[in-house]
Order: sequence, then C-alpha cells, then structure tokens
Amino acid sequence: MLDSTIASATFLWPVRVYYEDTDLAGLVYYANYLRFMERARTEWLRAFGFEQTELREQWGIVFAVRSVTLDYLRPAVFNDELTVTVESVTARGSRIRLAQRVLRAADVLTVGRIEVACLDMRSLRPARIPQSVLQKIGSHA
Repeated sequence: MLDSTIASATFLWPVRVYYEDTDLAGLVYYANYLRFMERARTEWLRAFGFEQTELREQWGIVFAVRSVTLDYLRPAVFNDELTVTVESVTARGSRIRLAQRVLRAADVLTVGRIEVACLDMRSLRPARIPQSVLQKIGSHA
C-alpha cells in the first residue's frame, strides 16, 4: 500500500520488473527507471484525455524531455511490483516540470525531477502549450 504522503493529485502507474529489466547483478538497470517514468508520463497524459499522437497530428506539437535529474535510493529486483508516480509541479509557457518517483510499496526507490518542453512539430522549436492542455494538467500543478 502507498503511504499517505502521496497527494491525491498524484498519478500512479503500476510496473512489474521483468528479467529483461535487470542487469548482471539482478538489479533493475539504471536506465530502465527512465523507461518506467516515460511510460507513466504517457499514461498520465492519456488519463487527462490527451493522446500524444493526436497532439502531434491535430495540434502540431510534441513533448520532449529537456532535463532529468534522478536520485537512486534503493534497488528494485526481478518480479518486484512497483508504482511509478507523476506529479505536475509547474506547467506554463512551453514547459512542464514534473516530480516522479518509483516506489515498492511504501519504499521510495528512485526520485526524479523532469522538465518537458512543448515543441512545434515542424520547426522543433519551443511552442506554447495549448490552453486546453494547460487547463487540465495545470490545475494539478
């Protein structure tokens, strides 16, 4: 069960650790935490009603990771049931700042601070996040 310090606006995504996620020592390979977090962010957007393919095709925008800081606190191992969290910290202009965690029950394994930039699909230059997107995700920042 997750601890009570997780805010109600926190999105939760379950992940099971498979053998392919681990390294020679049997621990989750460090880069796979980024993969878990990426999947959770995709599902977080989907939970707000935004498919990334539709944002690209209808709005002409994509989201790209601008920066990542991760702190690895404890390892996950094969067959662990994990929960990946997503919390919007700020969302304005062309950037979204997020806090993410990877948990095993109440144990925090990894803490991430991610900044995502909204880009114009044609020029790949920063673009303002559409107001309808900001209204939904921004209300949780």
